[in-house]
Amino acid sequence: MASVKLSGIDKTFGESTRVLQGVNLEIQDGEFVVFVGPSGCGKSTLLRIIAGLEEATAGDVFIGDELANDIPPAKRGTAMVFQSYALYPHMTVAENMGFSLKLAGKPKDEIKAAVARAADILQIGPLLERTPRQLSGGQRQRVAIGRAIVRKPKVFLFDEPLSNLDAALRVQMRIELAKLHADLGSTMIYVTHDQVEAMTLGDRIVVLNGGNVEQVGSPLDLYDSPANLFVAGFMGSPKMNFLAAKTGAKQGNELTLSVGDAGQVRITTRADTPIPEGTLTLGLRPEHLVLCKPEEGLRAKVDLVEELGDSTVIYSALVGSKQLVAAKLQGHQRNGLKSGDEVGVRPVPGTSNLFDSAGKAIALR
Repeated sequence: MASVKLSGIDKTFGESTRVLQGVNLEIQDGEFVVFVGPSGCGKSTLLRIIAGLEEATAGDVFIGDELANDIPPAKRGTAMVFQSYALYPHMTVAENMGFSLKLAGKPKDEIKAAVARAADILQIGPLLERTPRQLSGGQRQRVAIGRAIVRKPKVFLFDEPLSNLDAALRVQMRIELAKLHADLGSTMIYVTHDQVEAMTLGDRIVVLNGGNVEQVGSPLDLYDSPANLFVAGFMGSPKMNFLAAKTGAKQGNELTLSVGDAGQVRITTRADTPIPEGTLTLGLRPEHLVLCKPEEGLRAKVDLVEELGDSTVIYSALVGSKQLVAAKLQGHQRNGLKSGDEVGVRPVPGTSNLFDSAGKAIALR
């Protein structure tokens, strides 16, 4: 096991395509860190730089206390699990898992013991004599992870390893990966574009956008206190509602905001938080909205009702605006809603987010 430190990592392809811009990050020994962001944000490139499969244009990579810039991938003490499994089709599961040890010249008994240990951890012992074509997608991914385990790496690197699996199997494999981390206690760095995977797996999440680190924190830190509009909109499903709101009176820790012709809402702030005057962006998560009488919140008309089984999401157009506001409802508030109904929506006290004209979060809690 080892820590990982990235200092001033830049990466440019060609003369002008800059995909990473001065990334600084410290990952602790034994930590599970997830890189998340939209396609093209630089998360897989950053992972490959740690592995040594890409060379940084500038900056340093430390694995443990050792500068790794000039260390070849095979000697960095990392093991990478790819989206495509990358198994040798003509080899058995056992041969695939033990191949790197065979290349390293390890004795047969040592290879057999290492493969058996990894197979036991992943519960794939009965599959050792099969070939990849005889395995399901989930089984192939377990073999790919097992191939990494036998090397006893300092750092595990996962590059969207669950992308090829169906929804139910993804959930199962997320549980398996979390258990694997708990059992091994190894440093793990995981890349995904799926914010649900990021929230459920990571001790900390690194949100990347356009080659920059937007925010680093625990899943709940990012969910409850996003640093800016990008993080707020990326984390959470359905995504956060963003409304243009004009500041009004503030009494103690309560601030009144006007949202066009739709009405007013009151949100809770810290009494000592300065609130800029003018138009700000009010962020409201769908699950933090409740229905009320139209005159007691924001007036809207239901446009679409989505039944999700455990909850109902309604998309309502604000009065005087074409903007849709999503509200995720549970319990009795779900009953009988249909397109065209007039409703009021308001936030649960203490759950709102507010952003200034530059998109930066204003501390409310």
